[in-house]
Amino acid sequence: MDGTQRKHIIPGAKVKIVQKPHQRTGQLTEGIVKDILTSSPVHHRGIKVRLTDGTVGRVQEVIG
Repeated sequence: MDGTQRKHIIPGAKVKIVQKPHQRTGQLTEGIVKDILTSSPVHHRGIKVRLTDGTVGRVQEVIG
């Protein structure tokens, strides 16, 4: 699943995100969602989340 729709992302979900400094390279970070930071139901670049380790980025892929 892609990470552009908020309804696909729930706390505890395993996701791959791209952090702001890595947007040009596309380097992905894998982790578990702690908080959903984007309030809109859809975002074309990906829903912004905070992972359990404190990393913030936009969801590129929901694993599962």
